[in-house]
Amino acid sequence: MAIFKTNREDILTINKDGKDIVIISKDKFDSFNEDILGLGEIETASKQINALSVIFDLEGFTNFCKQIDPQLAVPEYLSQFLKWIFKEIKLTFINETYEEGYVAYSELPFLCKYLGDGVLFLWDTELMTDTEIQNVVVSMYDICRKYTKDFLPAISKNTASPPSKLRCGIARGAIYSVGNGEDFVGPCINMSARLQKLHSLSFCFSRRGIDPNKMDPSYQKNFIVKKVDIRGIGSGELVCVVKREFDTLNSSDKEKFLDV
Repeated sequence: MAIFKTNREDILTINKDGKDIVIISKDKFDSFNEDILGLGEIETASKQINALSVIFDLEGFTNFCKQIDPQLAVPEYLSQFLKWIFKEIKLTFINETYEEGYVAYSELPFLCKYLGDGVLFLWDTELMTDTEIQNVVVSMYDICRKYTKDFLPAISKNTASPPSKLRCGIARGAIYSVGNGEDFVGPCINMSARLQKLHSLSFCFSRRGIDPNKMDPSYQKNFIVKKVDIRGIGSGELVCVVKREFDTLNSSDKEKFLDV
């Protein structure tokens, strides 16, 4: 996100032919260009990174922002939510604790990006094992459940009608740097964005490169693999969904999924 603000000193009054005309200074006007995006030299050749893309989305956040005096409720909610989700990601990865640091189940994400109604996290999978990647997936699943079980009841005590569900979409694949590497694009990011709002499901991950059968048995039983058409991505995509959520879908939504 880029902020371009015109200040009082950027507004000038000039006199032409006896008439006062209010203008924006030439320097300020010309400074509105792609540089404000902070991407550096955009023509720089992209670097490919194999990554895991995780997108969290707050269901109902738009309606939450429409309440009376949102300027009071929204900042308080977002402050608590963002602190909570970063804390939970750290906590869920701790395997062993020492005075000097931690033994972690996986690497931490190398990029975190606020999306307005959610957050994008990217992991570099080049040096991660399949087990570490699976650990990320099940950790994100646990965080979605903790939102409903722990965070929502707590925040509801001082915030009216907060977003009722935290959704998550996960996909693995190649991403490409933009400019100086402050941002990235790639099909797996698009895939994770689609999966986090797939037919009212709250948690879904692409089967590409993520095998639920190799997860800890306590998690294997939670997921089933289905085929589904994904808008803008393709038809017959293999996805892993939460079995108990799938079982509660109405018949018309269930028909959109095919057995594997």
